[in-house]
Amino acid sequence: MKIKNENIVLKTEKLTIGYQQKKQDKIVVSDINLEIKKGKFLTILGKNGIGKSTLLRTISKVQKPIDGKVFINQKDISQISEKELSKQLSLVLTERLPESQLTVYELVALGRQPYTNWIDKLSKTDVEHINSAIHLTKIEHLKNKPFYQLSDGQLQRVLIARALAQNTEIIILDEPTAHLDMHHTLKILSLLKKLVTETQKTIIISSHEVNLSIQLADEIVLITDDKLHFGTPKTLIEMNAFDKLFPNELINFNKNLQQFVINKN
Repeated sequence: MKIKNENIVLKTEKLTIGYQQKKQDKIVVSDINLEIKKGKFLTILGKNGIGKSTLLRTISKVQKPIDGKVFINQKDISQISEKELSKQLSLVLTERLPESQLTVYELVALGRQPYTNWIDKLSKTDVEHINSAIHLTKIEHLKNKPFYQLSDGQLQRVLIARALAQNTEIIILDEPTAHLDMHHTLKILSLLKKLVTETQKTIIISSHEVNLSIQLADEIVLITDDKLHFGTPKTLIEMNAFDKLFPNELINFNKNLQQFVINKN
């Protein structure tokens, strides 16, 4: 049992998530019990407003839970300092970056902030992590370019590189394929899947890409109106968990094809 627990990098116990509304707690999802293992690619799925981003922000300590606990490497996240947490978990949110003249290399280098000294001088180790992140995300040709000149797809790769440079065991991304076309969406999700395989990091994302997540994710957290499901894509399909994800007048989940299809009836 001990060996099994050592392989769990993130865990929630009876977690209730939500936000303050008119000085009262607005519960979004309650009684969330997850055990996420090292080296997994996990996708959080659900319709708009269901609580995907709230869950990500809660497990990364951006906002407090209404109830319950979050553990990283068996330690209560509320007892982990911000500096210590930044060495264990890196986060890429959907907020737009502030305007600046930073180059791609300089933006990726910001991932080393938890480790740099008070004058922000990069050590040899820092440079090695930055160069490795740039290589893994295949953005060498962009490193001297101002980041504001990048396309959405290019910028997403750079933000993933910044998270890799931070060298954390867990990487969390909120909607990393938002605003991308189908081609670039597939490239980003395939890149994340490949990074999990190559680095054995645990990558957790929220997404609307249900069909691609079923094909690429190791595990899925599926949030529906009445329940939260957690398991491998195969397990969730066998449980018919996807059947209630969307109203069925337009699309249905085809169990044989393992994807949503347009309802032509």
